[in-house]
Amino acid sequence: MDKKRVKELKIIANKIRKNALTAVYSASSGHPGGSLSIADILSVLYFEVMNVDPKNPKMEDRDRFVLSKGHCSPALYGALAERGFFPVEDCTTFRKVDSYLQGHPDMKGVPGVDMSTGSLGQGICAANGMALAGKIDNKDYRVYSVLGDGELEEGQVWEAAMFAAHYKLDNLTAFVDFNGLQIDGDIEKVMSPLPIDEKFKAFNWHVIVTDAHDPEKLYDAICEAKSVKGKPTAIIMKSVKGKGVSFMENQAGWHGTAPNEEQYNQAISELDAQIKELEVEA
Repeated sequence: MDKKRVKELKIIANKIRKNALTAVYSASSGHPGGSLSIADILSVLYFEVMNVDPKNPKMEDRDRFVLSKGHCSPALYGALAERGFFPVEDCTTFRKVDSYLQGHPDMKGVPGVDMSTGSLGQGICAANGMALAGKIDNKDYRVYSVLGDGELEEGQVWEAAMFAAHYKLDNLTAFVDFNGLQIDGDIEKVMSPLPIDEKFKAFNWHVIVTDAHDPEKLYDAICEAKSVKGKPTAIIMKSVKGKGVSFMENQAGWHGTAPNEEQYNQAISELDAQIKELEVEA
């Protein structure tokens, strides 16, 4: 991937962050911290990797994406809006009573959402089913799913890991957003899932550890996952909760807190400055 494309994807990621923050601010509720930390992988998947068509969201042979950490829907909505599945302006209707953009992804109401999620641990299970169906039907589509590191405390995540390895789901790639924080604080103090990479290896997954905020490294990891045969791949992404906004970074308190007007304006200003800097460099 050339440097120009890397910068373009970083710009898109920051636009996704802006959309996510606008959604949470407009609703006065939501989950900004973990939404900001996955913006880069959504940028790479939706704008560089996945075979999707905003004009035909239910295209049979499309690649599938499941946001297993469904509370971070603002990021997914932000990415889908940037990709053209629905107007960016609709992000301001997030969590409103009459809006189709509710607090968790809804596959029946939101164009581009492949699975309704919310209860942690269930999304990766559904992704397993999609991947197995693809195998049975001899389809070429791939399935991608993003999990939170705190989500790994759910037992069914490891049942899903066992299932995926047993059925040799090499068309499945799971990304773990390893930012080290969950709603109650440090994951190591709440209920440590560490070492994450060794656990997935023990379940017979191919494992890659990479930087969650480097588009080129993310892209290379996905390409490596595509080359693996006979087993699923887990990409452990070392990330920063609240990435891109100075006062939100590495702060567990921003897991599920909406910014006030002053905080929102500062956050958008910081992201705009980063976008401008990238555009000048490009």
